[in-house]
Amino acid sequence: MTTPPPPFANVPPPAPLRVVVADDNPVVRAGLTALLTGREDITVVAEAADGREACEAARAHRPDVVLLDVRMPGVDGISALPYLVRIASVVMLTYSRESEIVQEALRRGAGGYLVHGEFTADQLVSAIRDIGEGRPHFTPTAAGALLSQLRQDPRPPRTLPEGLGTARTTHPAPNGIDFPHIPPPPTSAENLSQLQPDVARSSSGWTGGRPAAPDRSRYRLSAREAEIMDLIASGMTNQQIAATCFISEKTVKNHINRIFAKLHSTSRSEAAAKWLGTAPGSGPGAG
Repeated sequence: MTTPPPPFANVPPPAPLRVVVADDNPVVRAGLTALLTGREDITVVAEAADGREACEAARAHRPDVVLLDVRMPGVDGISALPYLVRIASVVMLTYSRESEIVQEALRRGAGGYLVHGEFTADQLVSAIRDIGEGRPHFTPTAAGALLSQLRQDPRPPRTLPEGLGTARTTHPAPNGIDFPHIPPPPTSAENLSQLQPDVARSSSGWTGGRPAAPDRSRYRLSAREAEIMDLIASGMTNQQIAATCFISEKTVKNHINRIFAKLHSTSRSEAAAKWLGTAPGSGPGAG
């Protein structure tokens, strides 16, 4: 007598998750695409350089998940969110850590919020799989920012940096795409662009009656150097920084040499102490 096949023996494997990668940095886009393309159960179906392209790609390819940066030229990620979540699960994948942005992204439908430098490649892949199945994911800074914001004030955020989320009124929508109207919090539109700190500042400081972040503008770090200094301060190795930023270790070392020179530091610990404001004389207002 023929032995029957085991249950589910002939069930085909699930179709790969279809992903759109949206980031204005071509190096980040290429790195993410290369990373995800090597996974059997994930397929990158399109890349996008801004929110408008992300919406067009989502409409054309009907992906399962969209990886969405926050700050992009033209239509930013926050503005594109309400349209994208009608089509796919969306996870913010960004350097933006401000609690106001985290909260607003979730209010507009994001299924997760991942901050660069706080996850490994395998963790990113796991997050995409989970979000594709409806399970939320947050990296520590995003989870902490959200919790802090909710504990401090359960009402919607009063302001967003750089006028994020206003593309509906300032940029025409692509043909066939309507950015749904999201009622703004009770505040004037003029206030939306007043909270963005200097590019060389980190958002890890405190506000609202708590200690302010150290004034890092005097160090004159470039945006990339500030990103790498944040990663150094978080304890990452050169290899981890290279993987996170999709650059070579040699490039990381060159950046670190310039950072140390600007911070007048000779070690990672000394540079981190100055950057975080814990070194003597490095707090707010130090000259």
